[in-house]
Amino acid sequence: MPKQKTNRSVRKRIKITKTGKLRRNKALRRHLLAGRSRKRKRNLRRPGFVSAGERKSYLRLLGEK
Repeated sequence: MPKQKTNRSVRKRIKITKTGKLRRNKALRRHLLAGRSRKRKRNLRRPGFVSAGERKSYLRLLGEK
């Protein structure tokens, strides 16, 4: 059976941490930032993590087991 190709767009957006979590960037940080509070923008800087329910499908796209 041939190897599964890695989805390149997902690979650029998601990193696997040492503990096996999937780290991602949060949305809503591109434009129209003047209307959002400083606290909200600051919290959007921190990485988000892929939820447990979506983890399996993302690992498949990344070519992991």
